Amino acid sequence: MTIPTHNSLVAPGARLEAKTTIKPVNFLCVVSKATSVSLVGDFNGWDTQSHPMRRHHDGSWQLAVPLRPGAQLYQFHVDGEPVNDPRAQGLARNCFGDKVSLIFVG
Repeated sequence: MTIPTHNSLVAPGARLEAKTTIKPVNFLCVVSKATSVSLVGDFNGWDTQSHPMRRHHDGSWQLAVPLRPGAQLYQFHVDGEPVNDPRAQGLARNCFGDKVSLIFVG
């Protein structure tokens, strides 16, 4: 019986790439008196318009965003003002030097 080696399973010249699994991450912001909330971060170039959050009857704002594994920096924009997430896994500085929320996507 012949067992194929790793090299014999790959065509010559083929590139091996790790599969990156995108995972949905649910974000929650509880600011019942807000009129608008959006999610910004490295994943959207800190664009305040690209990820508006949806208001729920209990006053919370929610949004599910597909993210790549690893550390992700983000903030909420509540009525135009940046707000860090009190439930974040940590804080870090973004590309602008601002202190922002940190989450690790597994």
